[in-house]
Amino acid sequence: MGAPRLRRVGLLLLTSIVILVGLWVGRSSTDGVWQHLLETVLGEVIANTARLLLGVGVGVTVLGVTLAWLTAACDFPGRRYLEWGLMLPLSIPPYVTAFVAIGLLDFSGPIQTGLRTLLNTHDLPFPSIRSSFGVIGVMTCALYPYVYLFARHAFLTQGPSALEAAQSLGRSRVQGFFRVAVPMARPWIINGVALALMETLADFGCVAVFNYDTFTTAIYKAWFALFSLPTAARLAASLGIITCTLWWVISQISSKPQYAPFGKPIRVPLSGVRGMLAALYAGLVFSLAFLIPLGQLLFWAIRSLSQELDARYLNFLGHSLFLGGVAACLTCACALWMGIAGRRTPSSFVQAMIRFATMGYAIPGSVLAVGLFILFAFVDDPMRTFLQNLLPSHWSIAPGALLNGTLLALLLAYLIRFLSVAYGAVDSAIHRVTPNLDEAARSLGVGHAGLLRKIYFPIMRGGLLTAAALVCVDVMKEMPITLMMRPFGWETLSVRIFELTSEGAWERAAIPSIALVLACSLPVMALIKWEMQQDLRHDDH
Repeated sequence: MGAPRLRRVGLLLLTSIVILVGLWVGRSSTDGVWQHLLETVLGEVIANTARLLLGVGVGVTVLGVTLAWLTAACDFPGRRYLEWGLMLPLSIPPYVTAFVAIGLLDFSGPIQTGLRTLLNTHDLPFPSIRSSFGVIGVMTCALYPYVYLFARHAFLTQGPSALEAAQSLGRSRVQGFFRVAVPMARPWIINGVALALMETLADFGCVAVFNYDTFTTAIYKAWFALFSLPTAARLAASLGIITCTLWWVISQISSKPQYAPFGKPIRVPLSGVRGMLAALYAGLVFSLAFLIPLGQLLFWAIRSLSQELDARYLNFLGHSLFLGGVAACLTCACALWMGIAGRRTPSSFVQAMIRFATMGYAIPGSVLAVGLFILFAFVDDPMRTFLQNLLPSHWSIAPGALLNGTLLALLLAYLIRFLSVAYGAVDSAIHRVTPNLDEAARSLGVGHAGLLRKIYFPIMRGGLLTAAALVCVDVMKEMPITLMMRPFGWETLSVRIFELTSEGAWERAAIPSIALVLACSLPVMALIKWEMQQDLRHDDH
């Protein structure tokens, strides 16, 4: 658990980033593509990325924190259904929500067409969905559950004593929320917002559907349209600099958690107009983020059912669930290891390595896949020679790549990409294990394995389950890494969606989209079930 092992993990996870920097420094862009981008579109790319980060950051914070507080601290009509229903948008990939939103709200969509017919006019002053507002709105609806999950868990476990103390000092409930509850939940809120922002920086599918140029689309066009690897590497390195800056800002505004004693959450009953407004607000968000997209997908799926659905979807579903489950276990184990190492060795070097190791979430999946592909191609021949020397002379290794195109390479890419997701939840949970518990257990002769089994796992169960659910969902939704690094013939639901949407077959893409939503709903429902059990336990106490 010490610094040397953590250093090896950090260096392994940073390999693809080092390759990109090496491509930038070691190869000059002599084809003029970089200069062309500087003079034409780079300014727009930077401005679009900044607007997207700001808009999504504000949107997910407002939605996530307010909805978490309403469901954790208030009681209103429909709360028991909405508190778990508000987690379900996590199961819909942003790129699916994007093409559904365009299909509904575009000029030729049913909403604008119906309004023009109803009002008998062709000049309807309807805002364009293909705009910054549209992209920000769709990504906010798709990503707010990150903040909602973290903030709700924090509010539920704060206990009532701090708010009661604030009210005894003359503070109102609203003042107690802003001055007590939110500051105490700040580490969880920041982790949730950070995950949403990293997902925003690395998103390709949603912004590509909207034709909204950001760093990820610029990297893709430079690589696959302009055929300039050095330019793509420079853009990716620039994105890495933005990520490092964002992480530094996040580390400056966050602090170690401070906890109130655990206790039964006291929900404030909201009745009358206030209860109706709370239910309307939560219900509207749930409808926009989940019910309406799912309803449109079901409508399209019914129309294309006989044309698209066949036995292959059992394999697609099985492959997606397998990759999500294995990647979640691997990533959570690594995050737990890093969290304990950072706790026991709180040096600046270890903390720096942890920050570097969790940067992969902001690296576009396509760039990460190509970086690992180059690395594995470089080590394949030495590894083949080494293994051949270990084998008897009459044995030989079959020709072909040893790492590229294997499940091991694919899982390693998932580990690099989603380690930050798991580490955010695990790190927040691990701070619940106070140093006094560690010292008391050690004084009684409890070893490392006993500490994990008897102390860490019971206290961190919620954080570990949250981390596993988030990673599993993200892996099943991941498109570029799976598309570029999967073994031959290893098709998943996300790959099938890409194949159909690239052909413009929107209605046929609804069937794999619904199947993916159902697959992603399994870990989300497991998390919801655990949250409901925790609520029942609080109510019983």
